[in-house]
Order: sequence, then structure tokens, then C-alpha cells
Amino acid sequence: MADRVHPVPPPPSRLPADQSPADAEAPATVAGAAPTETTPLQYPSFNSPPSPPPGTYIIHVPKDQVLRVPPPDRARRYKKLAARPARRRLLRRACCCSCAALLLLLFLAAAFAGAVYLVFRPRAPTFSVASLSIRGLGAALPSSAALSPEIDAAVRADNGANRKVGVDYRGGGSVTVSYAGQRLAAGPWPAFRQAPRNVTVFAAAMRGQGVRLTEEQARRLAAERAAGAVTLAVEARVPVRLRFGKVLRTWTVDVKARCDVAVDRLEGDAAAVNRGCRVKVRPLWWWW
Repeated sequence: MADRVHPVPPPPSRLPADQSPADAEAPATVAGAAPTETTPLQYPSFNSPPSPPPGTYIIHVPKDQVLRVPPPDRARRYKKLAARPARRRLLRRACCCSCAALLLLLFLAAAFAGAVYLVFRPRAPTFSVASLSIRGLGAALPSSAALSPEIDAAVRADNGANRKVGVDYRGGGSVTVSYAGQRLAAGPWPAFRQAPRNVTVFAAAMRGQGVRLTEEQARRLAAERAAGAVTLAVEARVPVRLRFGKVLRTWTVDVKARCDVAVDRLEGDAAAVNRGCRVKVRPLWWWW
């Protein structure tokens, strides 16, 4: 039986002092036979971020600081912008509260006025002309002549429709008498206080000076005087206040009254026939 011969590796040769064993094995690997095991390939990793170009720096900042803490140079602007929504909410809330308060006040005022109206039921007083005393219009004068008429009127103010409302006629009112749009005389309205369910008759003295009638007005006046029915307009404007009981009073408003009166003569005491009186007070809608 033949003996098996096993190759014996050659003894290691001595290496120079400046050469390492790895450097000695590298030429043998290249010059020798092909290796029995393959070297694994190196594939690039897609999960790792690409390396930055040379000359750049990467600074890692915590996420909470990026979202909540602004840079120092932008801190003031950040505070101003952050305060705008709160300021707008405050302004919106203030406007809403003001509008609600105004609407509440208007509602309370309307409710109070409605309650006062339902309790007192105010009505407008009525006026009429009881009589007229005329001087200075009896002579048949031409239209170019100047007239100075004097008219005294007995005016009747009736507040009988109001059971709980009194009327205060303030000073500063006026009464005028006109014919066909031409004013003949004017005078003051006296100041007095009228109680509920009261009728007051007072005298109003009116004077005119330098009154000139046109030819058409003079002819018309002469025709109506001959017929015994001269139409005169008595107008009054007087400031008044309403008294609701003993405490409540309204503000001062101007009352305008107009009465169309027909007289039978233009000299002396004339009989007056009222053809209707109208009273207007704009702030008080129930007096229309």
C-alpha cells in the first residue's frame, strides 16, 4: 500500500524589517491563482442623506426650538404678529358688546314710550278762532297804498281730549294773519299752562305795517268783502311741552297750527266762521 504524501507548506521566508506581512501577501494574491471566495459588491445606501459638498456645514437644531422659538432678530416682529389675532378678537368683542348695549337701550326706550302711550293716551289739542277785531282794512284803497292793519283774535285752545296729559305753552311763539299768501299782521303767542280736560280762550294782538297788496289781491279782497265772506288764514307756531302726570315731561317741540277763517266784515268786530284747523308736530307721530 502506497503511502500518502501531503504537501508541506514552505517555511515562511524572512521579511525585511520595513515590510509587513500584508504587504508580502498582496503580490502573491495578485500573481497567484484566482481566489476561491468572491468579494461582496458594495451598493450605495438610499436611506442615508447625500454627503454635502465641500465647504458647507450642517447644523442640527431641535424641532421644538424651530417651531416655537423665533430667532432673536425676529422676536419683536413675532410678538407683534402674534398679538394681532388677540387684538382683533378684543375689538370684535367690544363692537359686539356696544351694538348689543345700544340695541338694548333702544328696546328699553321703545318699551317705555309704548307703556307711556298706552297709559296716558296723549292726543293733540284743537284750536279755533272765536272772533276777530279788525282795523285798517275797511277803506277801498288802491293796491299801491301801504296798509297798517291791526287785528285782535280770540283763540280757543281745547285740551279736552286728554284726561291725564297737560300742555305747557312756552314763550317765543307767534301768530300771523294772512290773505291770499300776503301777511297782514303778526303778534306773539302768550305763554301759559293748560291742565287736562281744560279749554282756554286767550287774546292774541297782531299788528302789521307797510303791507301792500297786488292788483289781483285788491280786486279779490273787494269782491269777497262785498259778498260778506272774506277768507283769512290764521297761523300759529308755538313751542310746547307735554306733562304726563306730575313727573314725566317731554322735550320742547314746535307745534304748527293753521286755521282758515271766513269773516263777514273788515272793520270792527267780525263774526268768524272756522273752515277747519290743522295741527302738525313732527316729533310726535300721534299728532299728525
